[in-house]
Amino acid sequence: MAPPQHKPLSNFNSPPDFFLAALSLLYLFTSPKPFKFPFLSFPKYPRRVRKIPIMSFSHSQSNLHSFATPQSLSDWLKPRLPSDSFASWGVKPGTKNIHNLWLELSEGETCLADSSPPIRTVNVVTVRILGKNNQILVESRQELSDGSVRKRWRPLAEKMKANETHEEAVVRAVKEELGFDGNTVRIVPGSYNKKVEEGSSNSYPGLPARYVVHSVDALVEGLPDDDGEFCTEEAEEYADFSAAAEALCVKRHYWRWVSSDFIPS
Repeated sequence: MAPPQHKPLSNFNSPPDFFLAALSLLYLFTSPKPFKFPFLSFPKYPRRVRKIPIMSFSHSQSNLHSFATPQSLSDWLKPRLPSDSFASWGVKPGTKNIHNLWLELSEGETCLADSSPPIRTVNVVTVRILGKNNQILVESRQELSDGSVRKRWRPLAEKMKANETHEEAVVRAVKEELGFDGNTVRIVPGSYNKKVEEGSSNSYPGLPARYVVHSVDALVEGLPDDDGEFCTEEAEEYADFSAAAEALCVKRHYWRWVSSDFIPS
């Protein structure tokens, strides 16, 4: 009688891989001593992340608060500002009102920090327009929509919008305030300068201001070159907002050529 034949062990089916993986996981989670991964380390008390208030120092940052209406902005500001200062907005000659500030926030021209009083941060482009005989162009005064007049005696200046470069702001300022298109503007190479100024706001009494000033020298073709004063009318601002009807806006700019060593007061 022939001996029984045995199948070689290599022909036996081995347990499937997923079965072995399940046994490994069961051991990990049921073992009395939890298995530690040498390459992972978690602190017992996670470090707290300290939140830093947004001060809107960068022009690309968004406002700390979003206000749906000028009234909501007014309600937020009143307890944070001296009452007599806030009451003078839009009443005292040369000042602006709450609708103006709301429009500036909506257009990304101004940022407010959450402090008492809040700090208003504005990026401003200043353009020293060069003329003949070593002269520069200054704005002597502005006529507002309520008939009041603000003295200026400074070069062309314009608030920058969010994410706007200083070159773009220069072209827009010349177009809106002088009525010339960008093809007539040439920024003098190497004239760009940036500085920060802090102080009180003339437009909004009682509201501290932080101005990030981007200044350049520029040449603008086609401007009157005599020594007299000339006037330009500004294009309508904030036309897409109904609040613009309640805001005080600049209607006319008055310009004059002065010596380049002139320092605005």
